[in-house]
Amino acid sequence: MKRDRAGRGRPTPAAPQPGHVRIIGGRWRGTKLPVAERPGLRPSSDRVRETLFNWLMPVLREARCLDLFAGSGALGLEAASRGAAAVTLVERDPALCASLRTTVERLGTDRVELRCGDAVALLDGGLDGPFDIVFVDPPFQAGLWPAVFERLPRLLAEQAWIYVEAPLPLAPAVPADWHLHREGSTRDVRYALYRRVTRIG
Repeated sequence: MKRDRAGRGRPTPAAPQPGHVRIIGGRWRGTKLPVAERPGLRPSSDRVRETLFNWLMPVLREARCLDLFAGSGALGLEAASRGAAAVTLVERDPALCASLRTTVERLGTDRVELRCGDAVALLDGGLDGPFDIVFVDPPFQAGLWPAVFERLPRLLAEQAWIYVEAPLPLAPAVPADWHLHREGSTRDVRYALYRRVTRIG
């Protein structure tokens, strides 16, 4: 999230103040979610989230969702706001985790679970599936897509939906049974929704 750092005519603050994004639909529409200045933290834009949740609208209600790199919580909490039955937020940064805990308490919901820890490590053990919808939007510079895609299938429902964000030039290789449903792009980001299609026999 870009902010004016010039501070013309005013003293530079001792520490950067957080920005925010808003939940854009559902029960908590308009609720502000704080966005701290952290390396790799890049909340999905309003436009991208609006597009994604239009795609997911027919399957979101009563779904079990997993937001693996929660950050501000913009994706997972948007899902909960729009009717998902349960949402698990995963975040490794202690300060972001504390902020998410405060937000969840403020919302007063028991449908959101927060797990503070490394997403890849938790995929190896510590998360209980199956999940119907999974959001995979890791810090781009970490290159975590292959590690996540290798471990994620055991936690997916048979007809799960998987949302993936990556830098625009990059289309991470996904498992063979993930079929591309819809995709789009901004100036810097490629976003894609896949559906897991399991074959019988």
